[in-house]
Amino acid sequence: MRVLLVAEGKHERGAGEAPGALQCLVARLLERDAEFVLERLANDNIHVHPGKGRGYFKKAVRWLLEAAKRGYDVLVLVVDEDGYSDRVIQIDEAQESPKAPIPRALGVAVRTFDAWMLADERALSNVLAVKVPRQPEIERIRDPKGACKRLLAQSGRSMSPTELRAAVSREATISVLIERCPTGFRPFAERVGALAGVAGSDG
Repeated sequence: MRVLLVAEGKHERGAGEAPGALQCLVARLLERDAEFVLERLANDNIHVHPGKGRGYFKKAVRWLLEAAKRGYDVLVLVVDEDGYSDRVIQIDEAQESPKAPIPRALGVAVRTFDAWMLADERALSNVLAVKVPRQPEIERIRDPKGACKRLLAQSGRSMSPTELRAAVSREATISVLIERCPTGFRPFAERVGALAGVAGSDG
């Protein structure tokens, strides 16, 4: 299966050859072999055409069309909610859009992708090698990125924020993320899981 993976931030996409946090999560949710190609949501070569639909809906549909054009088997795309609940509606509309005939799993991280990294305190404790307390009401944390930064600094571990997120994504219990992030991660996980049966190049 050839997967086009689209995200906004570098922490989701990763750096260098090592898989980033989003790829780690998607690979675990798919539970099958997949070849990933990563793209940044804001790509100067991918232009959103004017027309009906709001901004994030049009961005998602444009990437659906691009994924189909390039011959990918599926598109996986994640954006941050950033406190704008309308983004969830727009991405849900793009998930159901018939404008591009390609399987897809589109998601909105509430409030940001970093919140998913805070959901499993056991995983955080293992990665940071310190006792991390349970973080309250994950999807209501105002600054998840800042919370991740503070935990990393307090731990004294010599790892980058991108490495932290990738490590947590490999370690976290999926069912905990689903339970603690019901608005963002749960529907995304269900959509990715539904792609497992899509026919791809691996047969």
